Amino acid sequence: MKKSDIKILIADDDPDYLYQTVFNLEKAGYKTMGVESQAEAESIIARFKPDLAIFDLMMENDDSGFILCYKLKRKYPDVPVIIATAVSYETGLTFSIDSDREKSWIRADRYLEKGIRAEQLDQEVMKLLKL
Repeated sequence: MKKSDIKILIADDDPDYLYQTVFNLEKAGYKTMGVESQAEAESIIARFKPDLAIFDLMMENDDSGFILCYKLKRKYPDVPVIIATAVSYETGLTFSIDSDREKSWIRADRYLEKGIRAEQLDQEVMKLLKL
């Protein structure tokens, strides 16, 4: 699979972060769909299978990213999901997907703190898609 064939769904309610992520991934060669809410992402998931998804954790709800992971994985179990969040920075709470217990309820394939460089994000996407 070539990067230019890969479709990535990005959901984040921070328009600046969303724009920057879409810009960087398109610059890296991917096709992207950026949405600003859990509701918009759910609408896309209902009609379309992305090759990979990147979800913010806190949007309309404090757990929007977890809800989206659950819904996407229920419909498309093979689609990798990255949770990209600043929740640790903003609240002091920390999450990880290092244990089987955490993976069983978080359902994401990667958990990244916001502020990740464009090249690092591209590397994570390539690892998850085995490019």
